[in-house]
Amino acid sequence: MYFAFTIAGSEATGGAGYQVDLKTFQQLGVYGSGALTCIVSMDPDNNWNHRFVPVPPTVIHDQIQAALRSQTIRTTKVGMLGHPDTIRVVADALKSQEWDNVVLDPVLICKGQEPGQALDTDNALRTQVLPLATVTTPNLFEAQTLSGMDSITTVEELVEAAKRIAAQGPRYVVAKGGVDLPGEDAVDVLWDGQAATIYRAKKVGREKVSGAGCTLAAAITAELAKGKNIHQAVKIAKDMVTIGILHRVSAHTPFDTIYQGAYTEGTPAPTTTETLS
Repeated sequence: MYFAFTIAGSEATGGAGYQVDLKTFQQLGVYGSGALTCIVSMDPDNNWNHRFVPVPPTVIHDQIQAALRSQTIRTTKVGMLGHPDTIRVVADALKSQEWDNVVLDPVLICKGQEPGQALDTDNALRTQVLPLATVTTPNLFEAQTLSGMDSITTVEELVEAAKRIAAQGPRYVVAKGGVDLPGEDAVDVLWDGQAATIYRAKKVGREKVSGAGCTLAAAITAELAKGKNIHQAVKIAKDMVTIGILHRVSAHTPFDTIYQGAYTEGTPAPTTTETLS
């Protein structure tokens, strides 16, 4: 039996966050548990913007304590934290035991937060949690922000951003180009400290699909928990996301949602890879 833990926010429609993490773990044969950091309820009467409610830090602490005492868990994914107080309690929890893998999906923006509070949260995440991560999976905006680059418009610039983020602590950086990086392919970059591996799959339309980033990070987490190396984990995660977008779930929201259940072991892989030294 393989175990993975998620520390993330709840998103009631099932299209992102904690719900996606557990579905992804289950689909990949990993027993999932977790701690909720916040409750996000999109508002259908206000253009589906986020209504954000943080979980009290003591409750987050208690959830993590209970889960980590119930099984031997050595792999965790950290998703949306959303508040400096949350970040402090999660950082303390990460320091409370040894981990084989800490996968940080560095959510830097939550609609519904005040700009000043969002900046405080971003700074706290960068200084308190990012250095504890073994893997981090920033999207294009997050990669640009964390790397301090003015823009990222090419694969080479995405590689450079990954290198700069790795210098801040994480062993591995998976920088996601997605549909935002110009070109026909959805490109993600893995920097492993020695070389960059480029993962390519044809773009499925030009619109973002909810849950793609959460699914990628959760799939990497699950595969690392099963003992795969980082290159294998990213390849499987990229395949799962691409297939999940191809079989996406439509809704009354302005966006579709990725379907994790479309991926099974042995599904033809849509991803190609190349290595840049």
